[in-house]
Amino acid sequence: MEQVWTALFTIVLGIFAAISWFWGANFCLDRLLPARTGDPAQNARNIHRAGLIRPWLFLGPAILALGLYLVYPVWESLFLSFHGKAGQEFVGTANYRWLLADAGFRESIFNNFLWLLVVPAASTFLGLLAAALTDRIAWGNIAKSLIFMPMAISFVGAAVIWKFVYDYRSGDDAQIGILNALVTWAGGDPQAWIALPFWNNFFLMAILVWIQTGFAMVILSAALRGIPEETIEAAVLDGANGIQIFFRIMVPQIWGTIAVVWTTITITVLKVFDIVLAMTNGQWKSNVLANLMFDWMFRGGGDFGRGAAIAIVIMALVTPIMIWNIRNARAEMEGR
Repeated sequence: MEQVWTALFTIVLGIFAAISWFWGANFCLDRLLPARTGDPAQNARNIHRAGLIRPWLFLGPAILALGLYLVYPVWESLFLSFHGKAGQEFVGTANYRWLLADAGFRESIFNNFLWLLVVPAASTFLGLLAAALTDRIAWGNIAKSLIFMPMAISFVGAAVIWKFVYDYRSGDDAQIGILNALVTWAGGDPQAWIALPFWNNFFLMAILVWIQTGFAMVILSAALRGIPEETIEAAVLDGANGIQIFFRIMVPQIWGTIAVVWTTITITVLKVFDIVLAMTNGQWKSNVLANLMFDWMFRGGGDFGRGAAIAIVIMALVTPIMIWNIRNARAEMEGR
């Protein structure tokens, strides 16, 4: 219960601080630049100045937080990536040259590449399929709620749930893992699924697909409902069947939304960390870049230079996709 009370106290404190800042900032600004001074010209000047200042008073805490927790870490990581283990000795590009020659880095890059191939494609396809099917059944809203529910679970929580799916017991012990229980029921031999090199990556990917399908479904469902009925009716009159209407009429009209969903999930995949850490801790050749960064920076004595270099690589991979995603989403909104 201690954690519960701490969380509640933090929430109440945050709400109180936000209300206090909102009220206090307005109060001070109105006192410094009063709207009624007896001089109409001065009143107009004060109102104009207050209007220019007021938005920055409300944006100030957010800008400060972004600067402290986003901008500063980026510059500090870039600085550390050119320094040695303790972050003090300048070593130039030595950490980046080490990355290119390190077998663990190549393994992590390969695994991230596998995740990028499978997870965005599977999540987007299943989300699109779920969006199309749930709009056609009477209990579609209930089905959508069930599919979206994993989004409310943290990645670590999802990993704990799926550990029971993949659980393996050696010897004559009863298999409590759902997958091994089904395998033994069918007459097969149980397997330590997450300890199988290469294939364990796909078992871990299934967890993220399970989570992200709900996100893709909600966004794509809204896009499908925005398709003009006239185009579908015209296709029906021309003799198109359901599959042709879906793939040749509906999907092309929401291609921009599909691309946004795809790239959003891609960014999540590039930063995946929690699932791998909780399921395998990077063992059995399942490591990814974020876990490799964590290992070098915080484990085995810590090497801030190499850890920061890996962090910069992750940022370099994520940033172009993120910029493209924002521009594409903005263009789509303006087009509407």
